Amino acid sequence: METRRWTNPSQPQTLYVAVILLYLNAVFGLLFGGFANPIALLVIIGQVAGGLGIANEKKWGYVLAVAVATVSLLFGVVLPLVGRLTIIFDPVFLIGAIFPIALFALLVHPMSRDYQRVWFK
Repeated sequence: METRRWTNPSQPQTLYVAVILLYLNAVFGLLFGGFANPIALLVIIGQVAGGLGIANEKKWGYVLAVAVATVSLLFGVVLPLVGRLTIIFDPVFLIGAIFPIALFALLVHPMSRDYQRVWFK
C-alpha cells in the first residue's frame, strides 16, 4: 500500500525547503486574495499539487512546481520592475520578492535537478 506524504525529509534540503515554501506561498496566497484573480487561484492550486508531487517523488510534481515558480517569479518580481526600477528600494517589494526568488532558486539548484532526474518516477 502506497502512502501519500505532505513532506519527505529523506530528500535533499533544497527540495525539502522548496516543498515547504510551496505550501507557505499557497497559504499566503489564499489569505491575501487568491480568489480574486483566476490566474492566482491556478497558481495556488499548482503550488499545492507541485508540493505534493515532489514530496511523493513524482516527476510531474517537479515540472509543475518549476512552472508555477516561474509564473510567480514573472508576475511577482519581473513584471513590477518593468518601467519602474526604483521599486527595488521599496521594502515591501523586497520582502515580497524574497519568496518567489528563493523558491525558483531551490527548485533549479543542481542538487534538486539531479535528485529528481535520478529518483523521481
